[in-house]
Amino acid sequence: MWQSFPLFPDSASAHSDHVDALAIFLVGMSLFFATLICALIVVFAFKYRKSATRTKGAAIEGSLALELAWTILPLGLTMVLFVWGAKLFFEGSTPPQDVTDMTVVGKQWMWKIQHPQGQREINALHIPVGRAIRLTMTSEDVIHSFFVPAFRVKQDVLPNRYTRMWFRPTKAGTFHLFCAEYCGTKHSEMIGQVVVMEPQDYERWLSGAAADEPLEVAGRKLFESQRCDTPPLPSLTSR
Repeated sequence: MWQSFPLFPDSASAHSDHVDALAIFLVGMSLFFATLICALIVVFAFKYRKSATRTKGAAIEGSLALELAWTILPLGLTMVLFVWGAKLFFEGSTPPQDVTDMTVVGKQWMWKIQHPQGQREINALHIPVGRAIRLTMTSEDVIHSFFVPAFRVKQDVLPNRYTRMWFRPTKAGTFHLFCAEYCGTKHSEMIGQVVVMEPQDYERWLSGAAADEPLEVAGRKLFESQRCDTPPLPSLTSR
């Protein structure tokens, strides 16, 4: 949804389309009322301009219907926006039971990420498609902000405090990761990437294998590279 619109990045998470829909509604409603107000100003400026036959405005009596209309209609629209936004907020704040936890540490000027299996990355996050991921984040120095536009998620990362956010990627690919809070001289260089992989490719990546390499082949290479098949040295007592 909206991927062909140049102002929108890829939509690659479970709730990114819902966020886009609310944003489009807000922009559309704002444009509608701005256009309506400007048009009425122009029309009334010409219709009720001062002339020789009209030097003084006519008295206007109160209108209960008009008062109710411009009170109830804006109230209804704002309540729709409130309920809609609150629903998205609670959905984005409450992860499912099967969420996978990872840790993120922001530091001038890099992201340090650790997987539950122990693997660590810098300025990159490899995750499987379709799995809910929850990030527990903190900062070593100043305030940062973990921002993945394609997932429509952004969360401040604070020193001496833990913040959390979650998302569920819906398609494989490589997506931008930014720091969205000015954090010093090299703030613009504090970037990275989120690599969303198919589940089997993610498992191979966790094991250190190439994406097209079977697990047994990767295991054999690891076994041989560590010289686990080297015969033991003869003992000194056998001489």
